[in-house]
Amino acid sequence: MLKIILEGHDNYYGIGDVVRLFYGPCREDRENNAVLCDLGPDMTLISAADASCSLPINRQVKRDLYEKLAQITGISLPWGCLTGIRPTIVAQEEGFDPDALVSKYFVREDKARLACDTARLESEIARSAREKLNVYAGVPFCPGRCEYCSFIAQDATHHLNRLHDYAGAMITEMNELAPFINETPGTIYMGGGTPTVFDEEDMRAVLECIAKTFRAGEGTEFTVEAGRPDTITEGKLIAMRDNKVSRICINPQTMRDETLRMINRRHTADDVVKTFELARRTGFDVINMDLIAGLKYETADDFLYSVKTLADLDPENITIHTLYKKRRAGMSREDVLNAEGRGDVDKAVREAYELLTARGYVPYYMYRQKDTELGLENTGFCKPGTHNIYNVAMMSYECDVLSVGAGAMSKRAFKDGRYERCPNVKDVSLYMNECEKSAEKKISFFDLRRRNGH
Repeated sequence: MLKIILEGHDNYYGIGDVVRLFYGPCREDRENNAVLCDLGPDMTLISAADASCSLPINRQVKRDLYEKLAQITGISLPWGCLTGIRPTIVAQEEGFDPDALVSKYFVREDKARLACDTARLESEIARSAREKLNVYAGVPFCPGRCEYCSFIAQDATHHLNRLHDYAGAMITEMNELAPFINETPGTIYMGGGTPTVFDEEDMRAVLECIAKTFRAGEGTEFTVEAGRPDTITEGKLIAMRDNKVSRICINPQTMRDETLRMINRRHTADDVVKTFELARRTGFDVINMDLIAGLKYETADDFLYSVKTLADLDPENITIHTLYKKRRAGMSREDVLNAEGRGDVDKAVREAYELLTARGYVPYYMYRQKDTELGLENTGFCKPGTHNIYNVAMMSYECDVLSVGAGAMSKRAFKDGRYERCPNVKDVSLYMNECEKSAEKKISFFDLRRRNGH
């Protein structure tokens, strides 16, 4: 068992994150000032604070431990000792200087450049999102659960009778909020789950209420995460277009039919293409498409095939996710992190980025999650001028987000740098019974009565 004894600091969380990168899950032993990893080698290391180091202590102890474990294992990781979800924040702190990320945090050169390039555009987008309200409408239903997913979403195939009532609860919550909304939001994002699980009538009703309640205008970025092509119909696309939706997401995750079957997605690659073409004919000129690198049923070449296929469709945005272990997902941690037989996922992701760059895409937002192979990242690419402002606002600590729907999280940013959160209840049945209370919580949380002259 590997034992890390902490001296002069209490950064258990950060030390655990570094250990996890090399050896897997670990646990805190605060009684003995230690972090323990059963899967690590049988040794004890001291993690000591160094007041003479120019880095903050929490970062310094992570850097020192990473350097030691890299020496012991002979392994260097693409993001070095950076373990947080937002490497672009560090890039911005370092003045967008990739050399600083390399020297201070052992970040690999290509990742350091990626972080700095992304951070430049991300920071510009964040500035444009700070002054306006951002809105999220959540629909926690899916047509089925993908094997890699752990989102708290209802399987609509077993709860079809609840969708109409859920749509009514969302509309009730928004109607309660409507008298207190006097400003046109900068962004509206209808996400999930899969919002397009609603039938056409309910889909139109919810969209009309969103557009009316939140005063969607010509300058509002209105996105619907349409998601799975098997839930998208021409009628739903027309309802989106009629209610000022300006961009949609069609997310195949892979363009390989065999993989789609194995991960429990009920559509084909050809369905993706047909739905994309239907959306174009309906008038959508900004479309995002998602892919996942490292799926356990695929090789690196399979992933690159999907990237090339989507790039040939020429959507405005392509987001590359790296498979990660979600707590309640069907895939085990071993399924996610044991990439034997899948080829070099790290190399494939680099090649995907190079291909997208050559096709005119630029990175505009990035985040990381735990338990991904080699600690790899998720990166959103866009054609210049087609970025999604909400994606950046949602991650920023400086942007307000007012959210409706079960499990939706509202966020309020204050001018002194603080931010607070206000969650809706996650349980769908409870939410449907208490949707008026959810609205009242947000009226108070955002001080909407005073803010809008009531």
